Amino acid sequence: MVNRNCRATLRLLTLINRQGHPHPPLSSSPSGIDACWKQLQRNNVHGEHKIVSFFSPLASSLNTRQWGVKIQSRCYGSASVLVQRNPKFSKLNDEDVRYFEGILGAKNVIQDDEKLITANTDWMRKYKGSSKLLLQPRTTDQVSEILKYCNFRCLAVVPQGGNTGLVGGSVPVFDEVVVSLSAMSKIISLDKVSGILVCEAGCILENIISFLDSEGFIMPLDLGAKGSCQIGGNVSTNAGGLRLLRYGSLHGNVLGIEAVLADGTVLDMLKTLRKDNTGYDLKHLFIGSEGSLGIVTKVSILTPPKLSSVNVAFLACKDYSSCQKLLQEARRKLGEILSAFEFLDSNAMNLVLNHLEGARNPLPTSLHNFYVLIETTGSDESSDKQKLEAFLLGSMENELISDGALAQDINQASSFWLLREGIPEALMRAGAVYKYDLSIPVEKMYNLVEEMRSRLGNDANVVGYGHLGDGNLHLNVSTPQYDDKILSQIEPFVYEWTSKHHGSISAEHGLGLMKANKIFYSKSPETVKVMTSIKKLLDPNHILNPYKVLPCSSIS
Repeated sequence: MVNRNCRATLRLLTLINRQGHPHPPLSSSPSGIDACWKQLQRNNVHGEHKIVSFFSPLASSLNTRQWGVKIQSRCYGSASVLVQRNPKFSKLNDEDVRYFEGILGAKNVIQDDEKLITANTDWMRKYKGSSKLLLQPRTTDQVSEILKYCNFRCLAVVPQGGNTGLVGGSVPVFDEVVVSLSAMSKIISLDKVSGILVCEAGCILENIISFLDSEGFIMPLDLGAKGSCQIGGNVSTNAGGLRLLRYGSLHGNVLGIEAVLADGTVLDMLKTLRKDNTGYDLKHLFIGSEGSLGIVTKVSILTPPKLSSVNVAFLACKDYSSCQKLLQEARRKLGEILSAFEFLDSNAMNLVLNHLEGARNPLPTSLHNFYVLIETTGSDESSDKQKLEAFLLGSMENELISDGALAQDINQASSFWLLREGIPEALMRAGAVYKYDLSIPVEKMYNLVEEMRSRLGNDANVVGYGHLGDGNLHLNVSTPQYDDKILSQIEPFVYEWTSKHHGSISAEHGLGLMKANKIFYSKSPETVKVMTSIKKLLDPNHILNPYKVLPCSSIS
C-alpha cells in the first residue's frame, strides 16, 4: 500500500505546488507520507480542504482525523483533485434558515438529513457534498430573493435540477446551499402554429416529450436520463443526446430563457422569436455554463412537428472503417430523413447482453466487431421505408454491412434502442467504470479506444460507443474494482490524446468539478481568461456553483 499511497500523495502535492505552496520531498516511507500530510495541514490555514479522489487509498489507509483533512467519499473518473473551500463564503446559521422560511414557507426549506442525502449525492454516487440546506422555490421571484440574500451574505449556492450529471456539476462540494428547481414544473404555453414551447426549468424532460407527443410535436432533445433530468439542467449543460444529428444542439433550438443572476437580478430573455438581431444574444452565455453564471428559470424552445414515419435498423459492420463509410452513405442516400446514427463495439454489445435484463441480440448468428443503429424519421411511410431498404441493400452489396435487421413494429424498435441506451446501466452493473465523454474527428475516434486497450491490456475492458453522426465518443473503462494503477494509465493520457487530435474533453456532459482543471486541454489560456472575466462580471462573489467549470487558479 505504501507505493500506491505515495503516488496518490504525489498527485495531491503536485496540485498544491501549482498553487504556490511549498511541500517537503516525497518519501516512499510511511513517515514521508506523514510529512506530506502534515505540510498539507500547515497549508490549510485559510480554510477547509477537500480531496476529491477517484480512487483514494488514502481515504482508507490514512487517519484523516489525525491531520484534520477532510477526504471526499470515494469517487471515480478523474485523478485526485485538491479543492479548498473558499474562505470568504459564510457558514449557514439559524437566522439564514428563518429568512428562507419567510420567503418559501417552512415546508420548502429542507433540513432533514435523509432528504439531504439525495441532494448531496450525484446519481452515480461518485460525488458527495455536505450541504445542510435544500431550498425549493416555486417562482422566479423566490429564486431572485434567495440569490439576492445569498449574495449579500456570501453564501455559496448550487442550482440543482434532476441531478443526473456525470461530472459532479449538480451537487455541493462543501456546504453550499442547494437550490432545487423541481417545484417549478409548469408548461406555460405551446404555440401550435410555430411549435414554440415555453416552460419552467423544473419540467422533467420525459413529461415534456409526452405533452408534445399528445399535441403533435416532438422534443428536439432525447436522453437516456429523460425520466429524471429537467429542462433547466439540460439547457444549463447544453445536453446533446440522441437527436442532435437531426435537430442540432440546444444553442440552435432554445429561442429564449429567463435567468436569475447572483445578485437576484432577473434577466427576461424569454423570446419566442426565430429572429432577433438586436445586440448581443446573451442567452448563449447561460446555455452550457452549468449554473455558474445564473440560474435558468424558464425556457422557450422550438419543437418540430411529430412525423408519422419512423424506422429503426440495427446493423453489423466488420470494422470501424465500414462504420465511417456507412455514415457517409447514410447522409447521402437518406438525407433529410436520417435522424440518428449510433454505434457500439462488440465489447459494449457483450456487456449489454450479459448485464441488462431484457436485452436480446437481433443478429444472433454470430458476434460482430461493430454495430450501428440507424433511425429515420419522415412523413411518408411507404417512401421512407423504400428509401431505407434500398440504402440497406446497397450497403450490403458494397460489403459495408455484414448483417442487419429492420424493426417491424414499435416493440422491435424499442428493443433495438435498448441495446444502445442500456450501455451505461450495463457498465455500472459490471463493476467499476471510468467514463469519458469526448468529441473527436470521426476518422480518428476509434483509434483512442484501440490505443487505450493496448495501454491497459487484460487489466480492463475498454468499451467504445456513442453518437457517430456527431463525432461523440463515449469511452468507458470497465474493471472489477477501482484501482489507482489503472487510473494512472488512463489519465492524463486520455486528455492529452484528445487535445493532440484537436478534440474536446467534454462533448455533452460538461466540465463540472471533474474536469474544471482540465479545461486547458480544450481551451486556450486567452479563452479561459475571457470566460473568467465574464464570471467575475456576472457573479463577482463567485457564489454560483463554485469550484466547477473554470479552474480554481483562474478564479482565485
